[in-house]
Amino acid sequence: MTQPLAGRTILVTRAPRQAAALSAAIRAAGGSAFEFPALAFEAVPVDRLQASLAQVVAADFVIFVSPNAAEFGMAAIGSLAAGRSVLAVGPGTARALAAQGLDAVITPDGQDSEALLALPQLLDVDGKRVVIVRGIGGRALLGDTLAARGAEVHYMECYRRLAPTADAAPLIARWQAGGIDAVTVASAETLHNLAALLGEAGAPLLAHTPLFAPYEKIAAAARSFGVAQATATPGGDAGLVAGLVNWFRNTA
Repeated sequence: MTQPLAGRTILVTRAPRQAAALSAAIRAAGGSAFEFPALAFEAVPVDRLQASLAQVVAADFVIFVSPNAAEFGMAAIGSLAAGRSVLAVGPGTARALAAQGLDAVITPDGQDSEALLALPQLLDVDGKRVVIVRGIGGRALLGDTLAARGAEVHYMECYRRLAPTADAAPLIARWQAGGIDAVTVASAETLHNLAALLGEAGAPLLAHTPLFAPYEKIAAAARSFGVAQATATPGGDAGLVAGLVNWFRNTA
């Protein structure tokens, strides 16, 4: 079996439940995954979601924007999703919904809101009721575009993002000894949390280690943050691992 990441240790900064699949993919390619969560999530209490749940009951479309939205949202929605057209931003979110018992989920081939908005089901939504399930303070593009197309848009903000409290000393020691070969981040917020957790001692390490992110906007944020080499690797975990493999193959 080919082991293109053999001898490489990749820093995985996702929350623990989201980290497992990526870490497994890195190990399958022969690498090691050093998990250091730089983002945490907390559910919004269900009693604060009652108005949103009423909107779900009346909705024509319910859109889940992430695996976290699927997990936290379905914990509150449950059987209320029955009879609605359910859409997911990307296959990872669709898989998370399937794990919650929702199999008839519409999802685009792409991984972002732009791909979802190109689906034929969302091109003619004039007069339709849409509920977007997301975290507090999510991206505005999806809702704004659907509203411009004539939809009545509501948000169900079912979780909040938190900066975790963690001791970065073991990570910094490993890094300083040459034990971290690349960094992965899934959002600009994760990057900022990671930098804060690393502090001054870890700042040069982060700046001089290749970083990989799922979207160019996150890679660009990393470069503006001082990371010398930041690469966008679209295509979910498979795309990220492929980006890592190509990087080390070309820089060996």
